[in-house]
Amino acid sequence: MSSNPFTGPLRTLFSPLLSKLEAGDDPYVYKPSHRFILIFMSCLFLGLAIGVYVFMPETDPGYWFPVVVFGGAGLTGLITGLLGKNRAVAKLWGSR
Repeated sequence: MSSNPFTGPLRTLFSPLLSKLEAGDDPYVYKPSHRFILIFMSCLFLGLAIGVYVFMPETDPGYWFPVVVFGGAGLTGLITGLLGKNRAVAKLWGSR
């Protein structure tokens, strides 16, 4: 991890998510490219959620579903990719 002064407080803030992903002692496969792709795809999901939110009609509440789903997936991946340990990235990636 980097020596960023914000990393500690942010890891504490998101510890409910990160602790679930970093738990366990089973073997995992991690490559640095997994973290890069996770962050990249998370940014795409967040961009998609923001795009749907900006262009959705005000009268149709059905558009909130993709905003919540893609936004949640994007935030989860971004938090894990930026703050999580290698095990969390591998678990989110699905590597075993």
